[in-house]
Amino acid sequence: MKGLTGRQSEVLAAISESIRNTGYPPTIREIGLVLNIRSTNGVNDHLKALERKGYIVRDTSKSRAIILTDVGAAEAGLQPAIATADDTTMAIPVLGDIAAGVPIAAIEASDEEIRLDRSLFGRSPGDVFALNVSGDSMIEDGIFDGDLIFVRRQPVAERGATVAAMIDGEATVKRYHPEGDRVRLVPANSAMEDIVVSSGDARESVILGRVVGVFRRLN
Repeated sequence: MKGLTGRQSEVLAAISESIRNTGYPPTIREIGLVLNIRSTNGVNDHLKALERKGYIVRDTSKSRAIILTDVGAAEAGLQPAIATADDTTMAIPVLGDIAAGVPIAAIEASDEEIRLDRSLFGRSPGDVFALNVSGDSMIEDGIFDGDLIFVRRQPVAERGATVAAMIDGEATVKRYHPEGDRVRLVPANSAMEDIVVSSGDARESVILGRVVGVFRRLN
């Protein structure tokens, strides 16, 4: 890969492989295990280099906050959500299923994509992907079982935003409410309970992105 050392290319490949297979980026420790790099500092040095060269962006306060830039996605052989040649539409990958209810197994990458007008996602569409919704925990927000939601990939979100999140490798869509050292994921269904993940739990929670749109297929 142009501009990268051999080890940096391997790290970029490990990131892209994780995104391709699971729908979310690896942790520093997972990259180290894949590439047999014992030191987390060593992995972090390579990530800093990739960020400096414009292949990734990161939020160092989160464990899975590695986002491939369009350049990084192109180098890694992934299909980013980018404009077509006429700059009016964008191809959005459909990565798999997400639960609107109890979290379900991790989303998986797929070859399916949907093409929509670029203007639907504002002036800065960013890295958008789609997920199929399963369950009815978000019905009071107009998100129903069988809908397709569009998610802008980002590792952080504002309080009250509807997000796609991972909890111990399982995916769910909920309203996001940080509360000090814990996170409350709130359903938009008065019949269902919140999901609370605190820093003392063995569970790991990660924001995949913010929900920016909903598509409903009519029978």
